[in-house]
Amino acid sequence: MDTRPDGARQARELLRVAFGPSIVALGIVAAVLLLQLLIANSDMTGAPGAIASAWLAVHLVPVSIGGVELGVLPLLPVLALIWATARATAEATSPRASWFVTRWVVASALGGPLLMTAIALAVVHDAASVLTQLQTPNALRAFVSVLVVHGIGAALGVGARTGRRLLAASPLPAWLPDAIRGAAAGVIALVGLSGVVAVGSMIVHWSTMTDLYSITDSAFGQLSLTLLAVLYAPNVIVGTAAVAVGSSAHVGLATFSAFTVFGGDIPALPVLAAVPTPPLGPVWVALLIAGAASGVAVGQQCARRPLPWPAAMAKVAVAAALAAVTMALLGYAGGGRLGNFGDVGVDQSTFAPAVFLWFAGIGALTVAMAGGIARRPRLPKPEPEPEPEPGPEAQPEPDPEPDAPAETEAETEPETPPAPEVYPEPEPDPEDLLMTDDDPAPGVATDPGADTDH
Repeated sequence: MDTRPDGARQARELLRVAFGPSIVALGIVAAVLLLQLLIANSDMTGAPGAIASAWLAVHLVPVSIGGVELGVLPLLPVLALIWATARATAEATSPRASWFVTRWVVASALGGPLLMTAIALAVVHDAASVLTQLQTPNALRAFVSVLVVHGIGAALGVGARTGRRLLAASPLPAWLPDAIRGAAAGVIALVGLSGVVAVGSMIVHWSTMTDLYSITDSAFGQLSLTLLAVLYAPNVIVGTAAVAVGSSAHVGLATFSAFTVFGGDIPALPVLAAVPTPPLGPVWVALLIAGAASGVAVGQQCARRPLPWPAAMAKVAVAAALAAVTMALLGYAGGGRLGNFGDVGVDQSTFAPAVFLWFAGIGALTVAMAGGIARRPRLPKPEPEPEPEPGPEAQPEPDPEPDAPAETEAETEPETPPAPEVYPEPEPDPEDLLMTDDDPAPGVATDPGADTDH
């Protein structure tokens, strides 16, 4: 458990980011050069200038010795330095760190190498006053090269830690990480397949490689040639990748492509035995399979999360563009001026466009075939509503029963007596209207005991 204060711990991490990769590179360069000088029994007078020039060469700064410019520098040390910078930056960056701390980490990753560049330029300038054959490189080119190399490493390291948070807070599409992953897969596949082809070509041209080794008889010389071949192997692989996508690579006047080869003088470097020799056989046309297979790798990575076809095609196009830019940078870094041989490198006017076309075309086809296009769900058609069936006639609802309080009120009201029945009087009989003698006069009382005779 680290018991130091947070300030001291962060300062130590920043120092490690600033000077760690550069000092390690300087130590390796110094060890190799001192060993070379000791074996060759050379004078150590110009050792500091040689070490400083070699450290700048690791950062792709051209070296001029005796008026001859060495601009084609090995890619392996540069790639190793970028990886070391990215790793150191990623270890010093927390995914939850504030942007203030992250900016300090990036500034340290760039500031330390720039300071060492200034020191190296001063050492080379001082040594050039003693060794007239050693020339001081262009200061602006030196600072820009160092800044680009360590800037790429710092961007990769910080992006690996805070990339998702940065994308979530930005208006960029959510599928951008998949596009970056697809571009990385395409570049790795293209470089890997090109490396296999280069190794196979060296095996086929084994006799040529043996002749290149025969220029020196000493074991130290052959060891030096082997070391140079390993350092320049990525340069040859990038050239093979250019041939694999239909572009071309050249070493001076010698030009190589999958369709034709123009011969010329090449340096006596064993790794260059992989270049084809005229007349070109039809087997080299099969090298285009490597470009197509790399496009399939791009499409497979982009098809992992299906999207609607506009977004899916945009993702493939972005992945192809990123891969093309990466390969173009590798082609530019691996080329340059090589003394009397002339320019060495790839045809930049066709290399990046060819990579983009292969990756975009084959990648889009792979996405379509691998199910990377999400189909829109079909909306169900509205079904017509069924007509209501005629039901039985509605029965009249019974009158609701009166509530209990209403019945109580009806019971408490007094009942009205019924009206008396009136019967019509019978009409008198006409016979009854005739008065007889026996009938008493109306209004005269009759004596029931009186005699009826007078």
